[in-house]
Amino acid sequence: MSDIHDDCIRYLFEPRSVAVIGASHERAKIGSAVLANIVSGGYTGRILPVNPAGGVIEGRPVYPRVADIEGEVDLAIIAIPAKFVFDAVCQCADRGVKYGIIITSGFSEIGNRQEENRIIDYANGHGMRIVGPNVFGVYSSAVNLNATFVDGNISSGHLAMITQSGALGLTMIGQAEVENIGMSAIVSVGNKADIDEADLLQYLARHNDTRVILIYIEGIRNGEKLVRILKQAARLKPVVIIKSGRSSRGAMAAASHTGSLAGADDVFDAIIRQCGALRAESTSEAFAWSKFLADSPLPAGENAVIITNGGGAGVMATDAFEKFGLGMLDDAQLLKDVFTSATPSFGSTRNPIDITGQATAQDYTRAFDAALKCPEIHSVLGVYCESALFSSDNLKEAIEDNYRRFKAAGKPIIFSLFGGEKTSTYVASARRRGIPVSDDVYPAAASLGAMYAYHRYLHEPPEAIADATIDVEAIDRIVADVRREGRYFLLSHEARTIMTLAGIAIPNSLTAQNLDGAIRSADQIGYPVVMKIVSRDIIHKSDAGGIALDLDNADEVMDAYGAIMRNCRTSVPHAVLEGVEISEMVRPGTEMIVGARIDRAFGPILMVGLGGIYVEVMKDVSFRSLPLERKEILGMIKSIRSYPLLLGVRGEETKDIDSLVDTMIKLGAIIQKCRGVSDIEINPLVVYEQGSGTRAVDVRIILSNG
Repeated sequence: MSDIHDDCIRYLFEPRSVAVIGASHERAKIGSAVLANIVSGGYTGRILPVNPAGGVIEGRPVYPRVADIEGEVDLAIIAIPAKFVFDAVCQCADRGVKYGIIITSGFSEIGNRQEENRIIDYANGHGMRIVGPNVFGVYSSAVNLNATFVDGNISSGHLAMITQSGALGLTMIGQAEVENIGMSAIVSVGNKADIDEADLLQYLARHNDTRVILIYIEGIRNGEKLVRILKQAARLKPVVIIKSGRSSRGAMAAASHTGSLAGADDVFDAIIRQCGALRAESTSEAFAWSKFLADSPLPAGENAVIITNGGGAGVMATDAFEKFGLGMLDDAQLLKDVFTSATPSFGSTRNPIDITGQATAQDYTRAFDAALKCPEIHSVLGVYCESALFSSDNLKEAIEDNYRRFKAAGKPIIFSLFGGEKTSTYVASARRRGIPVSDDVYPAAASLGAMYAYHRYLHEPPEAIADATIDVEAIDRIVADVRREGRYFLLSHEARTIMTLAGIAIPNSLTAQNLDGAIRSADQIGYPVVMKIVSRDIIHKSDAGGIALDLDNADEVMDAYGAIMRNCRTSVPHAVLEGVEISEMVRPGTEMIVGARIDRAFGPILMVGLGGIYVEVMKDVSFRSLPLERKEILGMIKSIRSYPLLLGVRGEETKDIDSLVDTMIKLGAIIQKCRGVSDIEINPLVVYEQGSGTRAVDVRIILSNG
């Protein structure tokens, strides 16, 4: 399905007329609740109830059919049994309705995908777009439209929410109301049979009343489109994402609930961060981040300061800062100059700033004022511990006035308050009034960390996309030949040829069909050598005992040949053993794994990690969605835990990271440009000292089955 243009999707959020198909006199019916909410919400456009029985509902005449409505209809809400939905959609599409929201469930989420597809095909074929099925509706503050069956009012504000789960979405709306978080728009996308998150982002990213976008996702249908639009949206405003299906059982539940598959979580997480979005672990965390980002200015730099009246709380806050990647200002002389006048002699001007347990509200204000006036201090976490000397009755003076001063000056500040019942009561009340407070340092630091992550994304200038020149036509011919043989993976000599065509260095290798040929090949290449089985029936050679390393002479080649043949016949009895591959034994280096594949959710992706035999155990890998900038690929490499190995340890030289990046660029070019290639993996890719390049020791290439 093609993207939706902004001027078109506006009719979903700013309709001039809304038809409710399934409007009813029965209060227990969803159609009745939707109509009542539209009326009570103050929508001023045309409200058009549709029910074959006719009559009057909510003071408005009821149309027996959509065809009976005079004038244009921008939006139709469909809340009728599933067996009648197709006919209703046909009537709407024939009538020229621009958008339909199918609240009804009973489609792909229960396996009824054929009927769902039939509905979408007819609607799209007649120029109509569909939200749903299996949703609770849409809310838009732009026209005071509450076309949902939410029980209660929705307050207008600056947070837009897109949710795949209707039930969770309704809960989140209730939670937002409790916390006094106003909404600019809410859309439930359900099965995403047509319109999805990416389509909605195009509008919301440019919507003036929306400051932050919150998305709940269970599965991805078109990841490439989402990545492209999410990158654009995140440049305009923060996007916070909650994704379920993190665990294997969670992923299965998501699939059965919505009819969509949850992608591998490590891939999703990496790619979402790549796009500049912020991933929250829970709804409470997502709301805290969203509220803070919507109401607070972005920092001018990385220097954060903690101001506290408790030493232990300050240490906890420091730990939280490290966890969430916050930069603490550590210029001791500057801090002393700034805070000496606001700190008692037995306090501390080192970060965290300890104004001690005897601090009053006025002492906090003096310290906050000093931080506010210092241009080298870019953000503040204020930590308060309840004491006999500082009553919680004075918290309003210490917190709220200073928050407003910081906000007016364009500098972010957030608070963490520890105490008893009175302090907890104040925290709850302050949050409802829009003050960024929490009852622990970790949520506060997490919110500030989310702000800084977004700030860094905005200040990272884009570069040209990295690309490589490869012989696409020659690679396509090899792939075509393999397909004609009915195979979906390449033999080692075929994979080596593709590496050569892509300009990736490989060990010298020869293929032998018997023992004599193996000995001749080893003599020609020069000892030591490696021997690997050649069989179209064996992909994982090491698991089948099909590899022998460090063979130093003909006798060892002879013994290894016999052992490999016995192992493979035992492990894979049906396998056709076509011979062996003899390769030079490359000198040691840092073993990495690099790969590229077509992900079912996100399309072409790139991978890098610690390689060798322990890759499955360590799982120290990083993923990104292609295409990529060179600096993004370098960032992938730096993000893995084993990156220090490439910098050199225990006196080793720095490794050729540039050559590693070049190899990854070439793999990306293959997966993006060569038809039929679905998976490429080099393990290990041996990375040598700076200037000495890399060698692709073992290459696996798999083709798509379509």
